[in-house]
Amino acid sequence: MTKEPATDQFAARFHEAGFAVLAFDHRRFGASGGTPRQIVRFDEQIADWRAAIECAATLPDVDPDRIALWGFSLAGGHVFRVAADHPRLACAIAQTPLVDGRAVAPHALRSMTPGAALRLFGRGVVDALGSLVGRPPLLVPTAGARGSVASLTTPDALDGDRALDPGRRHTGWEQTVAARIVLRLGGYRPGRHASRIRCPLLVVVCDQDRSALPAPAVRAAGAAPAAEVVHLTGRHYAPFLESHEQAVAAELSFLEKHLAPRVP
Repeated sequence: MTKEPATDQFAARFHEAGFAVLAFDHRRFGASGGTPRQIVRFDEQIADWRAAIECAATLPDVDPDRIALWGFSLAGGHVFRVAADHPRLACAIAQTPLVDGRAVAPHALRSMTPGAALRLFGRGVVDALGSLVGRPPLLVPTAGARGSVASLTTPDALDGDRALDPGRRHTGWEQTVAARIVLRLGGYRPGRHASRIRCPLLVVVCDQDRSALPAPAVRAAGAAPAAEVVHLTGRHYAPFLESHEQAVAAELSFLEKHLAPRVP
């Protein structure tokens, strides 16, 4: 997702509460540069987070010791890895995070029909091989119904449009991704960095999440020295839908606690 549909609802509420918000697109997506487009490279995206932190620390009226992270889904998984490498952070929020591709991949495969899974992995291989000789990325939809060839066909995958762009305002939101991601996602396990996170960490999970799954996130939170878990009712996109107010209340309370001005 690009920054507007992914963050608009929460960024507005955080700003109304008095916090400055820096939202950004990963390279190759949205308003950011980088070619070829629509390619997910985890190390590149982690580097983009580091650059965003460095940028935020230089902005007027920003205290470099009172910077927090907020990420959702795959970016919520990135929060674990980035927070582990930045002990100066004041706190971090991971909302329905994808923390363990190895745990999620079998469930995602079971949500596909065998034929669709074979076609998807075939496209992933073709895309990866094509990249070696400079061919344009072979794109697939980021979400689709069971039986379609898409990167995710879990029962709640198609909730994204209704949750993130119900008014169809974000006409430039390109909902595709290079197919090679299916060959890499199973090996991405940012939750393994949880034990190195020194700042307070809030992990928000949805108990009926069928995309990122709540159990791996709860386990990862248990390994972080200063983590707390908030359980919401609903599926992967519930924080943008029926559980939005509960999610906002929990996250604002957490931010107010850990970003409050320090009294000498």
